[in-house]
Amino acid sequence: MEAVIATGGKQYRVAPGQVISVEKLPGETGSSIEFRRVLLVARDGNVITDPEALKGARVSGEVVGQGRGRKVLVVKFKRRKNYRRHRGHRQAATTVRITEIEV
Repeated sequence: MEAVIATGGKQYRVAPGQVISVEKLPGETGSSIEFRRVLLVARDGNVITDPEALKGARVSGEVVGQGRGRKVLVVKFKRRKNYRRHRGHRQAATTVRITEIEV
């Protein structure tokens, strides 16, 4: 069974047992988390995309850890003016293990 969930402005294709990294979510390591925004469920060759059929669907997971993503470097410069700026940013992320998909 697979599902597509939406969280943090992004969509993720998930299956039970899979570990994904999503935008920061509240919760301690080891706590359970529930994704209610399910966009698609595929089961035994059957694909469900109807919002009415997915109204009660949920994807459950367990928080594996809280951390930060890879560093993104931002460079600004203006030609011929000796102007250069370097900035780095690391986005906060939550690692989640998917435990169950329920329709």
